[in-house]
Amino acid sequence: MSATIRYYASIFLRRLPYFLIVATLISAAAITAAMTMAPAYVSQTRLIVESPQIPDNLAASTASTPAQEQLQIVEQRLLTRANLLDIANRLNVFGDQEGMNPDRIVESMRARTTIRSTAGRDQASLMTITFEAPSAVAAAGVLNEYLSLIQQEDIQSRTQRAGQTLEFFEQEVSRLSERLAERSARILEFKTQNSDALPESLQFMLSQQTLLQERLAQTEREIASLADQRARIISIFEATGQVSGIGGTPGTPEQQELEALRRELERSLAIYSENNPQVKVLKSRISRLESVVSAQPLPESETLGTGNSLLDVQLAELGSRLDILEEQKRTTASQLEELTGKISRIPGNAIRLDELELDYENVQLQYNTAVDRLSRASTGERIELMSRGQRIAIIEPPAVPEGPTKPNRVLIAGGGTIFGILAGIGMVILLEFLNQSVRRPEELISRLGVTPLATIPYIHTRAETFRRRSMKLLSVLVILVGIPASVYVVHTYYQPLDLITERVMDRVGVRW
Repeated sequence: MSATIRYYASIFLRRLPYFLIVATLISAAAITAAMTMAPAYVSQTRLIVESPQIPDNLAASTASTPAQEQLQIVEQRLLTRANLLDIANRLNVFGDQEGMNPDRIVESMRARTTIRSTAGRDQASLMTITFEAPSAVAAAGVLNEYLSLIQQEDIQSRTQRAGQTLEFFEQEVSRLSERLAERSARILEFKTQNSDALPESLQFMLSQQTLLQERLAQTEREIASLADQRARIISIFEATGQVSGIGGTPGTPEQQELEALRRELERSLAIYSENNPQVKVLKSRISRLESVVSAQPLPESETLGTGNSLLDVQLAELGSRLDILEEQKRTTASQLEELTGKISRIPGNAIRLDELELDYENVQLQYNTAVDRLSRASTGERIELMSRGQRIAIIEPPAVPEGPTKPNRVLIAGGGTIFGILAGIGMVILLEFLNQSVRRPEELISRLGVTPLATIPYIHTRAETFRRRSMKLLSVLVILVGIPASVYVVHTYYQPLDLITERVMDRVGVRW
């Protein structure tokens, strides 16, 4: 065990210059940076996303955004290149800002800005912003600018979204109003063009059709009755040479009864059909009376000339009545045909009208919905204009730091020294790992499979030993003196280490 420890100790001593180079270089750089870094001042502010002041069940904002998403949007818009350059140029955040290009300024501003958001279920959404600057006033000033941008961006974003929502629904209501007027005009035009065959007049037309049909049937019955009466008059005149019913009252009781039955038959035919039992009985009685009257002698007062004149008058009267009834029949038939045509058009018109009205109802529903949403959008915009909706509020304004917060010089110097020592040890281990030469008896046995009787190490002369020790001592002195001197030269004549450290931290995005 002791031999192994001595072996590794000898290796470490052999690699001591490499260890010293790495450890001294890193430690010197860390100590120099810790001693030369400029003091940094850190200011902090805290924000909270407040809930709407008006409950959503009473009036909801139209610019509603989840609190965590709202904070993320604010963070991304805050750290834009234009905002960071504008703030840095106006406040002159960095002392050597004139020699910094815009990219370097933006990197430095982002590296010195720390934003942390916290949110959870049934928890308030908070945002903490810190900024590190070379001076206390600059740190607080940058945070104040950040707060102004955040509040301005939050208000502008919410009011703009609410205004855009209101404008959209105003345009939607106007568009749907025009469509509604167009659909209404189509329905009115269709009803105007088809005013004689609309579905709402179907019942009236059907009742009119029934009346016309009954009137036509009655007219046809009257025409048939008059034609039959005319035929009977002619038949009686040819059989008896007498004409009754016009020009006086019949002389015999049979003739009077015959005239009464004829009038009653005319009245019955105006009501009943030819097959009605009452009509048949009347016709039978009239036939018997006509036979009786035809067998009676003619009165002396009636001459043949008088009978012919009475027949002509009566036939003329019947003819005029038949002409009137025929004209009435034609008129009624024409009206019935026209009405039937209108009724046949009603089903098609009803289907088309239903389509137009359904389209109108759909547009009306969309219009009513748009009007309702327009009302809510108007209320939502009013809420945002009066800052009564969800908003980002300040719960801890930035304050001017009383003293520098960074750097932690002890931590930087001590951490750098420890890191340098560990890096030096790592260098030694790496070099030994890459060295594959045989240096111990165990390695001879493991590699060659031969067990030697004895091993004789290389024996240095006194001069060689002195020369080796002198070279090692000189190397150590050169490392211990040369590396700090090199760091000093770089710090003094090339670029201060604090600036180099700042640039590295800005590039990496880590501050200490």
